[in-house]
Amino acid sequence: MLTALFFTIVFAGCQGSTSEKPPIHLNPNMDSQKKYKAQSYSNFFVNGSTMRMPVEGTVARGDLREDSGFYLGIDRNGRELTSNALEITNELLVRGKERYEIYCQPCHNANGDGQGLVVQKGLLPPPSFLDDKVKNFTDGYIYGVITNGVRTMPSYRHQIMVKDRWAIVAHLRKMQGK
Repeated sequence: MLTALFFTIVFAGCQGSTSEKPPIHLNPNMDSQKKYKAQSYSNFFVNGSTMRMPVEGTVARGDLREDSGFYLGIDRNGRELTSNALEITNELLVRGKERYEIYCQPCHNANGDGQGLVVQKGLLPPPSFLDDKVKNFTDGYIYGVITNGVRTMPSYRHQIMVKDRWAIVAHLRKMQGK
């Protein structure tokens, strides 16, 4: 009997009416707390800044990468690597072909001519890997394009592991006859 009365009262209160009053927050879970927001003014610090500079020598977790050639495709002077950062082995070429077929072939086609399935469906064609201009790109440049994207090509930084990007570059060079 009490249960029926309880549900009647609850459902009667849910008639869809509006109210100007804020809803009752029974379990706040620290939803409303005093805090500084990034780039806001602070009276606490002398310079008035809320954000603090990291301690000198601090490295963000997972971002200590000593080999810029391997991770970025550039040397210490900022020049693109002219050759692959990895030793070219049969296993690397097989892995590169597998990754190429998964990530690159839909746009660039199996032979690298840029006439893949997405082009056949009406999208703009990507460059052909068989063109002399593309053949003259450095390995570091191609690695950078895979990593960061260019024009209509998206970045594959989060989809393809670093070693696999270099494997794809090795496979492209094999396709180009280099």
